[in-house]
Amino acid sequence: MTTQTSTHADPKVTVLKNYVGGHWVTPRSDRQLDVVNPATQSVLARVPLSDRDDLEHAVSAARAAFPAWRARSTIERARWLFSLREELVHAREELARLVVTEMGKTLADARAEVGRMIEMVECATAVPTTMQGRVLENVAAGVDCETVRQPLGVCAAIVPFNFPAMVPFWFLPFAIATGNTFLLKPSEQVPLTQNRVFELIDRLELPPGVVNLVNGDAEVAQAILESPGIDAVSFVGSAPVAAHVYATAAAHGKRVQALGGAKNHMVVMPDAGIERAVEGIVASAFGAAGQRCMAGSVVVTVAAAAERLIGPLTDSARALRVGDGLDPEVSVGPVISHQARQRIERAIEKAAGEGASIAVDGRGVSGKDGAFIGPTILTGVRPEMEIVSQEVFGPVLVIIHAGDLSEAIEIVNASRYGNGTSIFTESGAAVRRYRHDVQAGMVGVNIGVAAPVAFFPFSGWKASFLGDLHAHGTDAVDFYTRKKTVTSRFFTEQGHEKLFGEH
Repeated sequence: MTTQTSTHADPKVTVLKNYVGGHWVTPRSDRQLDVVNPATQSVLARVPLSDRDDLEHAVSAARAAFPAWRARSTIERARWLFSLREELVHAREELARLVVTEMGKTLADARAEVGRMIEMVECATAVPTTMQGRVLENVAAGVDCETVRQPLGVCAAIVPFNFPAMVPFWFLPFAIATGNTFLLKPSEQVPLTQNRVFELIDRLELPPGVVNLVNGDAEVAQAILESPGIDAVSFVGSAPVAAHVYATAAAHGKRVQALGGAKNHMVVMPDAGIERAVEGIVASAFGAAGQRCMAGSVVVTVAAAAERLIGPLTDSARALRVGDGLDPEVSVGPVISHQARQRIERAIEKAAGEGASIAVDGRGVSGKDGAFIGPTILTGVRPEMEIVSQEVFGPVLVIIHAGDLSEAIEIVNASRYGNGTSIFTESGAAVRRYRHDVQAGMVGVNIGVAAPVAFFPFSGWKASFLGDLHAHGTDAVDFYTRKKTVTSRFFTEQGHEKLFGEH
């Protein structure tokens, strides 16, 4: 995406700040970027694009806060998260409306996102249990062995535009619950939601430097990967950038989890309940205007399923209303920018040029000034077409036909991505085979978006994830801690008299 920056801010537009060491601070860099409502194109605020010096200021604050925060008891850290949860619950409608305003998804989608954000905090409050180690007595005569978990140090997250509330909270609550200090770089396209969240955090008397917010673009992201003061990096974004993040951060000695792109397939068997399948597919493909790494973007119809599915599916897609997500009647909001809309339209045109048929055309939504593109369905698509292999990140659904379940599994597994997939069927045998053979980390059965709840890891495979430990769930505790094993032997009888004397 092309971004327009300036060193001259409009005095009528609020300019955001960074949150470092418990204070709101103005970055040294004078570069700024407009934060634009994608539905109306109005300027909401200006976000500063911090430089490396601004980042290192935050790293220093986080590093200084680490020893004292690590020394706090786990239950004290958990209780702080309980307080944060209450603040988020009270502000949930305000946060949802901020998500709609700066990102574009519908209010229903945004409310669900904020609900998941709160769920992450609730999960992290279990840290007195989930951070426990292991002990075994008598591994040898009079020798005991124990493993304990200890925090890493300073942890950072670089997060995308599509979930301004939820994705940062895949990381923040788990990192600080386990005793680390934390630095967040939100997407420069959608900084307002986390700006408000950090205002709520500021009320809670968290020790200065435990959490920090640094606004910026690729310059700050690169500095995070290279900073010697950061011990771990979490990233969510496109597959090419995820590969860069993983390689660069690892080369600088950091623990890394890098969540990349996706091309999620939904298989529809001949015995599927078509009404429910259509509901699941439409929600998955067109929710958040398709701007989700768990969006279903390819439907594979098996045998006679196509005859039953395509008519109701296209009718349902045509009935969706496109517009500003704050309108309760709207089902599909804008994409993040006009540049994104143009990129998506080019992908549709290329597929049509390769022989795909446009069964539902969402281009040219009339009377809309925002970055709108409606639900689009392509049929007659062949597995070798680029539209099948490349992530579009928009409301575009392609339909491929397979003769049987074996062929459908081959089509799914041919993708270089392996984030999520779903199967619609009433056959337990088909489900058993599909979940066993499919090469994806998250599988839905008669569910369109198989994104796990907070207590389970977000476990993409293949090019959709680089690293060993996934986001949230039990993997979060493993990622944000390192294990220390202590083997102990005490010569009590020989040393007792010298230490304590005789009684």
